[in-house]
Amino acid sequence: MSQFIDARTSQNASLANSIAIPILVLNTPQLFGQIGLVTTAGIGANPRVQFKGTVSVQLPLALVGITITIVRGTQSTDPVIYSATSTFSLSVLAPQIITFSADDFNPPITPQLTYTAFVSSNLLGSVRVGPENFDGVLYSD
Repeated sequence: MSQFIDARTSQNASLANSIAIPILVLNTPQLFGQIGLVTTAGIGANPRVQFKGTVSVQLPLALVGITITIVRGTQSTDPVIYSATSTFSLSVLAPQIITFSADDFNPPITPQLTYTAFVSSNLLGSVRVGPENFDGVLYSD
């Protein structure tokens, strides 16, 4: 039976249109969430982490791809455990809400597991507008 170990939330922007952070460098990850999960209290076999999150982006009137990447660590060069790209058409005018869920099975057990979520764009003119959140829950057997 699964056992709950820890859960954390990173809430960068709670409301729609509450921020205006331009993505100024092509295909370069910008941090939007980070969590640390404590593993020292009762961790058993088969640890696994489940993630979910949301990023809202105002896009330029062009074909654009937005990539969400989650790494185990704090730098965009750390081991990637999830990456997905959403491509939007030329006719999109309203901010686009991108939601995701991901998992990390059998991560290495250290006193704390840190995960960082990044967003990037393949076209200039994309602006992060909110809401933005990143959540993780650690379970084991």
